[in-house]
Amino acid sequence: MQSFRTELENPVVEKDIIDLEKKIRAFREGKIHDEKFRSLRLARGVYGQRQPGVQMVRIKLPFGKVTFKQLLKIADISDEYASRNLHLTTRQDIQIHYVSLDRTPELWAKLEQDDVTLREACGNTVRNVTASPTAGIDPAELFDVSPYAQAVFAYFLRNPICQEMGRKFKIAFSATEADTAFSFIHDLGFIPKIKTENGQEIRGFKVMMGGGLGAQPALAHVVHEFLPEDQLIPFSESVIRVFDRYGERNNRNKARMKFLIQKLGIEEVLKLVKEEHTANKSKSFVIDRNTVPQPLAPANSGYPKTEPVNALKYRHWRATNVFEQKQKGYFGVYIKVEVGDIPTDQARKLVAAISPYVADEIRITPNQGLLLKFATEDGLPHLFNGLSELGLAAPGFDSVADVTTCPGTDTCNLGISNSMTLSKVLEDVIYNEYEDLIYNRDIKIKISGCMNSCGQHGLAHIGFHGSSLKAQGKVLPSVQVLLGGGIVGDGIGRAADKVTKVPAKRATDVLRIVLNDYQANATDNELFNDYYDRKTKDYFYHLLKPLADLTTLKDEEFVDWGHEETFATAIGVGECAGVVIDLVATLLFEAEEKLGWAKQSFEGEAYADAIYHTYATFVSAAKAMLLDKGINNSTQAGIIKDFDTNYVVTGEVDLNGSTFSDLVLQINKNEPSQQFAQQYLEQVESFIQTVKTKREPLVQL
Repeated sequence: MQSFRTELENPVVEKDIIDLEKKIRAFREGKIHDEKFRSLRLARGVYGQRQPGVQMVRIKLPFGKVTFKQLLKIADISDEYASRNLHLTTRQDIQIHYVSLDRTPELWAKLEQDDVTLREACGNTVRNVTASPTAGIDPAELFDVSPYAQAVFAYFLRNPICQEMGRKFKIAFSATEADTAFSFIHDLGFIPKIKTENGQEIRGFKVMMGGGLGAQPALAHVVHEFLPEDQLIPFSESVIRVFDRYGERNNRNKARMKFLIQKLGIEEVLKLVKEEHTANKSKSFVIDRNTVPQPLAPANSGYPKTEPVNALKYRHWRATNVFEQKQKGYFGVYIKVEVGDIPTDQARKLVAAISPYVADEIRITPNQGLLLKFATEDGLPHLFNGLSELGLAAPGFDSVADVTTCPGTDTCNLGISNSMTLSKVLEDVIYNEYEDLIYNRDIKIKISGCMNSCGQHGLAHIGFHGSSLKAQGKVLPSVQVLLGGGIVGDGIGRAADKVTKVPAKRATDVLRIVLNDYQANATDNELFNDYYDRKTKDYFYHLLKPLADLTTLKDEEFVDWGHEETFATAIGVGECAGVVIDLVATLLFEAEEKLGWAKQSFEGEAYADAIYHTYATFVSAAKAMLLDKGINNSTQAGIIKDFDTNYVVTGEVDLNGSTFSDLVLQINKNEPSQQFAQQYLEQVESFIQTVKTKREPLVQL
């Protein structure tokens, strides 16, 4: 490994990369426990793959925005370090696969030269902040949410309050009440609102909290009908502080925000959120509305007249993949990307083909496509011809024919059955047998390789997730069929119902039966979910029941889509979030490390950060002491309470007449001032010395 000190201008980023390099070396030398190292690399965008010895690297692109130069750099990186492919995700990131762990610091350093980061793309952190791809050009929007999404991304990146939470935390901004960023399935979701007071226009947001998909989907609670824009970040900070302190940490299946709300109740959670306001770094945070300027329209104009290479296909493409922007005379152009994969050679040719005709900004869409901006009427045929040559002019963007999928068993540890090939097969069924449905945007088909819903099957009108069945003494690939999910609007959504489970090779028959029944029996202009509600889940269960019959299996049904060998389940350890670290020595080492961060922040006059690092030091040291007694509480709040019960009340630890709870929870009773930061830091240093003295015979800190 090499150092990158001379290559980067940002000292914070440089420190991050050098730190990752040191941690990899320490891990190789056996100085860092495997579970601890996993959490460290995940927070730096490095994720274990299904294939041993290689990593998936997730590149964090706030609200899916990427310039031509950045896309070309990512393609170069994939050529040099990965598998010459770019995978677009439902969270508007780009993933590259088959990367050597030892080369990730070098890879990261090269990406940062073009302002692209890996930081907190994975792990128990605030994940990529997503937004409607049409933000800024949507004819129906009240204002552009892009600067607000950017502000939230920047505020929580490297923020001490969200570096080691119990699980991941997801935030989304929808451009309009159409809610195309799915606010209702996020930990925090925002929809822009405007109200007028004393003749003055005030911006704000409707706020949804506690949504999520996965094995137990939950729809978000509306917690604010109108939150003023200057309270966007303070409110979000308070929510994350509460999640960090009270969220589950041992059982990762119960560690999302939705479960904390189920446990405590929404009113109690909001009460705790309000209590945290005092400790916030900012009581009001003014968003710079100019941080994400609109890209410039192409300099050229008056393109020479040209004819589309395929007039019929052009008409379909123009009708389904092109819309007029709110900027009159300009058009947004969607690109449908099959399974979200773009080979690097194709990515370079794409940039060359589109750059004369659109602005220098691409948005990755939540259904794994691309959105181009500021095309002109006379440039559209040129654009279509260029995309056609690359195989990227398929019509039906975001229609029934545009299937969303996760990588499934291709690369993911948690994948049970294949989703990528199934997605292609289902799209072929639509294009070949239901061509008219490329105009239907009412029905969305989504696939995940497992129940965790990375492919968003839980909000699909017709959804599938990977599973398995047993028959004839063997295991066969299967899919769980879900129906009836989707967007209602303005923060309200529907979670799909589980209807039945069938062999995976029968998924195409499921699709045909459901679509045929809908087309034959729906009333005029009846939307799919209205039809589903009228006919009921039980009706569709009986409709599909013959496909679940395992007495009629054929040999090929024991082989998954895209495979030649007989199916076998091979689920690895998932890394959607870091695991709990319960080694005493590791925790004490962490406490010392966090104390060092607290001192650095204090010296840099970042008092709020110093205070939170100090708080984390208290908790880490207390957890280590409790583990010495075999007590492993699953929340920070529980650790604080248990330390009082097992050490302070018993007299084993003397805190000068104070309880540990009163000492530690000063954090949300005081403003983040220099005076309090200094006092709090002195108190934790004293506490750490107490811990050292008590455990010195066993652990050398």
